[in-house]
Amino acid sequence: MINVLKSLFVWLCFIPAAILNGGFRQYVLSECMSNTCAMALSGVLLSLFILLISWLLLPHVVKLSRKGCLAMGGLWMVLTVGFEFVFSMSEGFSFRDMLVAYNPMTGNLWLFVVLTTFFAPLFVYKTMTVLKI
Repeated sequence: MINVLKSLFVWLCFIPAAILNGGFRQYVLSECMSNTCAMALSGVLLSLFILLISWLLLPHVVKLSRKGCLAMGGLWMVLTVGFEFVFSMSEGFSFRDMLVAYNPMTGNLWLFVVLTTFFAPLFVYKTMTVLKI
């Protein structure tokens, strides 16, 4: 349980990455391509950032185990969805507006980001096991 709590440090690093990614999408990608493509590319980029941050930091913060990684991923996913809902509601979005983000047919890959967040600790564990790092 202590490892899961320590892993919160890594999850907190996702927040500035997500904010910077959102700014990049809004001010750069949306100027170069359609909003649908910008949303999709932004989702892929954020997922890659989450995997990279997890891979770089997680092994240095906690001792990894399969069971612990699943617990971390579950906590990270709940925190991510909760943070997004609180942030969106504070910005005046309705519950219905927020649910649209979970429909990948709109070009928004937020669901992919949430699933990446869940599986990121397990990805790191498997990668470290295979590479014997």
